[in-house]
Amino acid sequence: MRIRNTNKKRVNQKKRRGTVTSLFMTLSLMAMFIISVGWAAAQSAEDTSKDQSDIEKRIKAAAGVLDEIMGLKDGAIPDKIMSDAKCVAVVPSMVKIAVGFGGSHGKGVATCRTANGWSAPAPFSITGGSWGLQIGGQAIDLVMLVMNQKGMDALLSSKFKVGASASAAAGPVGRDAAAGTDWKMKSEILSYSRARGIFAGVDLNGSKVAQDRDETRVLYGKMVPFATILEGKVTAPNGSEPFLAAVRKYARTVGNTGSLVSPSATPNTVQ
Repeated sequence: MRIRNTNKKRVNQKKRRGTVTSLFMTLSLMAMFIISVGWAAAQSAEDTSKDQSDIEKRIKAAAGVLDEIMGLKDGAIPDKIMSDAKCVAVVPSMVKIAVGFGGSHGKGVATCRTANGWSAPAPFSITGGSWGLQIGGQAIDLVMLVMNQKGMDALLSSKFKVGASASAAAGPVGRDAAAGTDWKMKSEILSYSRARGIFAGVDLNGSKVAQDRDETRVLYGKMVPFATILEGKVTAPNGSEPFLAAVRKYARTVGNTGSLVSPSATPNTVQ
C-alpha cells in the first residue's frame, strides 16, 4: 500500500510539474506574442510618422522651388504663363538613375485650378527624361505647367506618357517673355528645370508621370484617386499649405503685358 501511495504521489507530482511547465510555456508564449505585437505596432507607427514627415518635407520643398524660380530677376517663369496655367506640378529633386542620357526619377506634388481655388496637392512620380552633360549627375528641380484642357485631361488620368498623351516643351523665361508668343498653342505642358541656380534644358519626352499611390495613402490616410484630388473634391490635408500658398501667390491673374494685377478676391479664390 505504501508503495502504491508513493507511486501515486510521484505521478501526481509529475502531473503538477507538467501542468505548471505547460502553463509557464503558455504564459511565456503569450508574453512574447504581446511584446511582438507591441513592437510591430510601434515600428509601424514610427514608419508611418517618417513617411508623413517625408511627404510634408517634399511639399515644403516644392514651395521653396517656386519661391526660388519666381525670385529670379530675369529668369523667372513669366507671370502671364503662371496665371494661365491650369495645373502646377513641382518635383523638388529629380535625379539620374542611369549613366549617360536617359534614366531619371523624381517625386513631386501637383495642384489644379478648380471653381473654388487650387486643389489639394496630389503626390506623383516621374520617370524618364534626360539632360545634358553640362549638368552631370546633379539633381535638378523641375516645374511643369499644364496649359490647356488636353494636358489637364492627361494629368487627371493618373498615368500618362509625355509626348504621347500630352506634348511638352521648355517654357520661356523672363517676366515679359510670354508676350507675343504662341507657346499656348504648341504644347500642353511647359517645363522649367534648374540645377544649382541655373536653368537646365530637360527633355521630358518619353517620361512617365503617374500618381504616387503610397504617398497618397500616407498624406490622406487612404487611397484617393488622382482625379478626385485634382478636381478639388477633397480637403487639403495638414502640411499642404506652404505649396498651395506659393501657387496662389504666383499664379494670380495678370494683365496682357505680363505684369501682375492685384486680385480683389481672397487668396483662395481662382481669378
